[in-house]
This record gives sequence, C-alpha cells and structure tokens, in this order.
Amino acid sequence: MAQGKVEICGVNTSKLPILKEKEKNALFERIKAGDEEAKEEYIKGNLRLVLSVIKRFGASNENPDDLFQIGCIGLIKAINNFNTELDVKFSTYAVPMIIGEIRRYMRDNNSIRVSRSLRDTAYKAIYAKENYIKRNLKEPTVQEIAEEIGISKEDIVFALDAIQAPMSLQEPVYNDSGDALYVMDQISDTKNREERWVENLSLQAAMEHLSERERHIITLRFFEGKTQMEVAGDVKISQAQVSRLEKNALRTMKQYLS
Repeated sequence: MAQGKVEICGVNTSKLPILKEKEKNALFERIKAGDEEAKEEYIKGNLRLVLSVIKRFGASNENPDDLFQIGCIGLIKAINNFNTELDVKFSTYAVPMIIGEIRRYMRDNNSIRVSRSLRDTAYKAIYAKENYIKRNLKEPTVQEIAEEIGISKEDIVFALDAIQAPMSLQEPVYNDSGDALYVMDQISDTKNREERWVENLSLQAAMEHLSERERHIITLRFFEGKTQMEVAGDVKISQAQVSRLEKNALRTMKQYLS
C-alpha cells in the first residue's frame, strides 16, 4: 500500500478537518436529532481516524482507495451505533469497528482476486452511469455507457460482473436507531412482490391517503424504478428514513385497499 498518499478516493487527506471535543459533542447532539448535515460534517472530521487505521494494513496488497472506502463504512456504522451516554471516547469505540470492517472485506475478498484493470473499468462504468442519470434522469444502456467511456460493452459487462460479490438479500447493511436496513431495501427490482401488487391495484385513490413526501417516494421507487439510495439523494434524507417512509406508505395503502 502506498504510504503517505495525499489523495485517496478523490479526498485530499492533507486538508481534512480536525474536530475539537466540544465540536464533536455539539455535532452528535444534532446527529441524534436527525441532522444529516451534522452527520456529514462529523464523518469528514473523523476521516483521519480511517487513515490511521488503514496504515496498519500497509503490508497488504490491497488498494488503499478500496481500504479507505471500506474503512469509511466502518466509521459510519460506528457513528450510527455510538452511545454518547457511555464514558467512552468515540475514537476508542470506532477504531475496532473500522478494523473489523476492513478485515471482513479482506477475508471475503481473498477468495476471488479481481485485477486492477477490471476494477478500473468497472469503476469508470459506474461513474459514467451515475453522471448519465444526473444529466438525463434515466438509466443508460450498456451501449450508452460504452460510448461514454470508450470501452466495449462486452468488457464493461465482464468487469461489472467481476466485482460483484454474492450476498444474501437479508444481509443487514447497517442499523439506524435500531431500524435495520437490508440489502433488499437497496435494490430496484421491477418484479418484486410489492411492485406487482402496486401495479395491479387502483393506486391513485390509495396514494391520496399518503403525505406529499410519501407519494413522492412511492413514485420514485415503483414508477421510476429508483433504488432507495437514489431516492435518498433526491429527497435529501437518509436511506434508512426512505426505507421507513416507504414501508409506512405501503402499509397505509394496503390498509386502504384491503
């Protein structure tokens, strides 16, 4: 792993902020109140913690960008589950969780080694797809992605397939205030049971019983085929909140139509 690397995942590590203890406490009060901006600021203020952890894995052959991303997942989990009432420093609580996340990644990733060139192709395709969606408000075809990045669609499909790891749909991604978020909540599936149910019933009348935000989320999820992560970005709330609002909305609609 490259030591002293200044930029990781597009982040200039030399300019990362350092939070004082009073700032951390104030931010956590806002985080507990559901302030997503405070959470974002707290994450940025603790990225140096992730950097210090991944240095421990300097002898590995893993790409530092990948380790940094995985470490950030561990950091977010630590923030979501940290109890400020306990007499424990956040760093003391977070470091083992970040290490555990990285070790789990290295263990699971060890069975199948994907070449750097394949990873680069896959990441370029993912980035191009996200930019295309932002510009055109719809999913691109593989051919459109291929034309965007100048790589054959066969190579793109192969690269994207290579970085996919099998995972249970019931795998928990993280917990937000005790409300578990599962892999299946992140997937846009045009053939899932709830969407079939939605398509086959008189939705307009049922949707009148929802709040404006719930109607917007249901429209994005089941009519435009967006994932909960994409909806979260559109509505400017967390993915866990999207999951809860979606479930509540579907429950309300089912009660009306039953």
